Amino acid sequence: MKLLNQSLKYLSGSILIIITLWAVVFYLNMLQEIKKSIDEGLENYKRIIIQNAKKDPTILTKTYFDESFFTIHKINKKEAFTIKDQYKDTLLYMQDFDDEVPESEPVRMLTTAFKIDHNYYLLNVANSMVEEDDLIKELLYDIVVLYLFLVLSIILINNIMLKKLWHPFYSFLNQLKIYKLGNTQKLPKITTETKEFMDLQKAVNTLLEQNLAVFEQQKQFIGNASHELQTPLAITTNKLELLLEDEQLNKEQANTVSDVFKTIQKLVQLNKSLLLLSKIDNKHFFNNKVVNINKTTHDILEHLQDFSSYKNISISCKETAQLSIEIDIALANIVVSNLIKNAIIHNTNNGSIEIFIDTNSFTIKNTGINKSLDANQIFNRFHKSTNKTDGSGLGLAIVKAISDLYGFSIVYSFKKNSHCFNINFTIR
Repeated sequence: MKLLNQSLKYLSGSILIIITLWAVVFYLNMLQEIKKSIDEGLENYKRIIIQNAKKDPTILTKTYFDESFFTIHKINKKEAFTIKDQYKDTLLYMQDFDDEVPESEPVRMLTTAFKIDHNYYLLNVANSMVEEDDLIKELLYDIVVLYLFLVLSIILINNIMLKKLWHPFYSFLNQLKIYKLGNTQKLPKITTETKEFMDLQKAVNTLLEQNLAVFEQQKQFIGNASHELQTPLAITTNKLELLLEDEQLNKEQANTVSDVFKTIQKLVQLNKSLLLLSKIDNKHFFNNKVVNINKTTHDILEHLQDFSSYKNISISCKETAQLSIEIDIALANIVVSNLIKNAIIHNTNNGSIEIFIDTNSFTIKNTGINKSLDANQIFNRFHKSTNKTDGSGLGLAIVKAISDLYGFSIVYSFKKNSHCFNINFTIR
């Protein structure tokens, strides 16, 4: 969830809690004020009734509620002295202008006692609370409307004002997403006067500058290592080739020189593989272009035809679609070539290789040792499934490193006496 939406969620929730608490307090206060006002009106109404009863004794005989909303009952002195003014909420049957029959309606009632001419009377005075209830409902409705209005206002402010405020941050973030060490010339920049964003830019750019310095050092080291190692290896190889051409060497000496030559060749290949892994790890490859894996596969199969024919291995390639991906051309060739070479090297004489290409994946199956390999170790550097092979143990590690670099997934499985490698080019 975006930061703007998170702030909206928390702000709306906080306002809901605050308004709910405020509405409860406001409701109780308003209810108390309304009842206090009604009680004052009942007290005044009581005085008027008593004054009128002194002038007109017929009022003292009113024992039922009508439009005047009061009743009077004669009581004895003892009972009269036990009665104190009491205000309470109750219900009375009343008929409004829009009611066909009387309905139970809420009222506020004052119960009191008074004395006229040595006689004691019980007085019940009522006042309808229908309008007051309607007023409270209206206030509650207004509070709900107020909350919705506040939330809509916050959404509006969030989408206009806050989005404008956070625009430099998102602009800076987008620059970081496309930034690549060694390829992007300019450091990400924020155009803002907000101190926190400026501090963020300073901290990130300081970190990027440090990484750039380390990146350049690694790049220089790889270049130096490539030159310093390959040059003496090439010289040694040339001298060994000249030595092998010397007719004065006896058979034993020639065999010894040949073994040294093979060892040097392995060292050359190992040096190239380690330099390649170092370049991949440091993301020196990003000359991406759209590469057709179908064509790449056929080119490599043609190149390795003599190698596969030597072991009498049959190779079939089934294509259900054209598979094109955006990748560095050199790395695409390395991925396909290493997988096919691995299938040939670890195959048996008169074995078979099956290649399947569809819209998103490249799968290669080969015969070989009749047991599953360790799927947790097979892509590790220098891991060998058997000591009988002359490989460096880096071929599959390089394929895995390239897959990780681009976000591809590669999986090993053993099914029906065949070793299967599937690389899915859908970016994770």
